[in-house]
Amino acid sequence: MGLTSKPLPMRHLAAACAVMFGIVGTALSPASAAVSGPPTGSIADLADQLLGSVVNISTSQTVTSSRSAQTPDTPDGGPFQQFFDDFFNRQQKPTPSPRRVQSLGSGFIVDPNGIVVTNNHVIENADEITVIMNDGTRLLATVIGIDTQTDIAVLQVKPSKPLPAVKFGDSDKLRIGDWLVAVGNPFGLGETLTVGVLSARNRDINSGPYDDFLQTDAAINRGNSGGPLFNMDGEVIGIDTAIISPSGGSIGIGFAIPSTVAVHVVQDLRDFGTVHRGWLGVKIQEVTEEIADGLHLPRARGALVSGVTDGSPAATVGLKAGDVVISFAGRPINEMRQLPRVVADSPVGQDLEIRVIRNGSETPINVKLAPLADHSEVIATAPPKPAPEPNKPASLGLTLADLSAALRTQYNVQQSVNGVVVTAVTPGSPAQEKGILPGEVIVEVDQAAVASPADVDKKVLDLRSQKRRTALFLVANKAGDMRFVAVRLD
Repeated sequence: MGLTSKPLPMRHLAAACAVMFGIVGTALSPASAAVSGPPTGSIADLADQLLGSVVNISTSQTVTSSRSAQTPDTPDGGPFQQFFDDFFNRQQKPTPSPRRVQSLGSGFIVDPNGIVVTNNHVIENADEITVIMNDGTRLLATVIGIDTQTDIAVLQVKPSKPLPAVKFGDSDKLRIGDWLVAVGNPFGLGETLTVGVLSARNRDINSGPYDDFLQTDAAINRGNSGGPLFNMDGEVIGIDTAIISPSGGSIGIGFAIPSTVAVHVVQDLRDFGTVHRGWLGVKIQEVTEEIADGLHLPRARGALVSGVTDGSPAATVGLKAGDVVISFAGRPINEMRQLPRVVADSPVGQDLEIRVIRNGSETPINVKLAPLADHSEVIATAPPKPAPEPNKPASLGLTLADLSAALRTQYNVQQSVNGVVVTAVTPGSPAQEKGILPGEVIVEVDQAAVASPADVDKKVLDLRSQKRRTALFLVANKAGDMRFVAVRLD
């Protein structure tokens, strides 16, 4: 089970997901773990300051469903079953039945002139959106802009007087164990305030390419979606958006979009109605320990470039498959998933420095990002591979052939792909464990191009003579997408 890429209504999940994400406790240090109880003294003054800026979001939409009576069943078919079937088929004609569906969420005011921020999934597909103020005032809202990638929406209402607004703080300054305040509309009850701590940060819950969630144990429930997460200075440092729960109620694992992400998105939506993001034009994958060994890296870090889009900024400056990005625009890239977020938030058209490890040496490269025009072209991981089989000691297990015109046609290999075609894979072999399939093409071994099965054999023998543990293959699938695969040599 896993999180869907599209946000769920309050996006509550089975508790089993906590194990999958490794979310089995907070990421507190021993010293922080000793902290218990609420902040010293009352936070009533803070609550008075904040509650007026938090709103309820009520939406409604018309859905059409067909209703018809179900044909009754008789035991074992029975002598009357044919009679019932004929009768109901003649009499029942399903007719569309339009009905109104309503839902509730939360939001907060960021401009006294009526700018409201919430989650996109709170207002998605709504025919009518009503913002309900803390004093009961109801205002119709229009959508200024939405961003499905981060699940943020910006609304406009027209108030008769200036509204109480809150400001964004800097979520990067938060420390694990800092106290937080969540305000929202859980279960449609109205404004409710809960207190907790920052349990973890930089959570990836597989909801999109820019995941960088804050995790908190401040109680967040269905209806809190789009509500603010405050620090103790009354600044918004997150937007409540997801929970892990078997029932929709809080079990102490809630997620919020950090303000460092939200500020850029909200401002772009206000200014342009859409979000401007940078585009580099590379496909990347994780640097595993095996791949790090194959690339002669001292440790696994960075984002491994597995492909470069023709005509992209990356292609223009000479980035190539096998480069490991360890820094972008002065920000370190320790994990693959950091690079898409950093690139997306970087300015377009300005000189930015990328630092890559190429052939064992660190190399600086300057690049100017282009605007991301299509969200399908965000930096992506390499194509998914089949689940590995259990380890079994064996040879590499590859049967290879020259990529002749006949085999290119047989396996539907694109003309842009060159190398050695895989015609068979031995079950239980190291090659099968890594998901290499018949019809795929070995393009490189140990970052050297190969053109024949003999080239592959020679490279593998050379690596074994060097006592290397893995052979790093660059493999192209039938669509031409490439990925690096570290195949064990033992």
